[in-house]
This record gives sequence, C-alpha cells and structure tokens, in this order.
Amino acid sequence: MAQLVTRVDDELVAQLDEMVYKGEVKSRSDAVRSALEEMLDQRRRRLIGEAIVEGYRRIPETEEELRWAEQNGREMVAEEPWEKW
Repeated sequence: MAQLVTRVDDELVAQLDEMVYKGEVKSRSDAVRSALEEMLDQRRRRLIGEAIVEGYRRIPETEEELRWAEQNGREMVAEEPWEKW
C-alpha cells in the first residue's frame, strides 16, 4: 500500500482529531482514505453521467422510444402497492 504525505491546515486536523476522538472514524488515515474514496467515487459517477448525456446528444431518443418509456413508467407506477393515506 502506498503512503501519502501532505500538509493540512491546523483547523482541519483539529476537526479530524475530534472525529477520531468521538469514534466517527478509526484514525486520521482511515478518515483521509474514506474521503479520497468518496471523492473518487463522485468523480467516477460524474464522468459516467457526462458520458450518458453525451451519448444522448449524439443519438437522441426517438419519439417512439419516448412514448415507450413513458408508457412503461406509468405501468410500473400503477403496479406499485401504494398505501392509501
């Protein structure tokens, strides 16, 4: 496993140490690792979303596909066992 060395503002370290003290994270390293994983996951999701949008820009849905999607959406909602309020 690689090791990263970085400088962090004192206020960030204080907040991080509070999270460790309260048991919200196991350690500073665990918190930083989790934050990096979350940041990279958000980036991955954003890139996937951008690729989907670009695909629809290049090849937009046809009117027939839009009608099909709307009809199927309505049918799926109608099948839900909604509770009456």
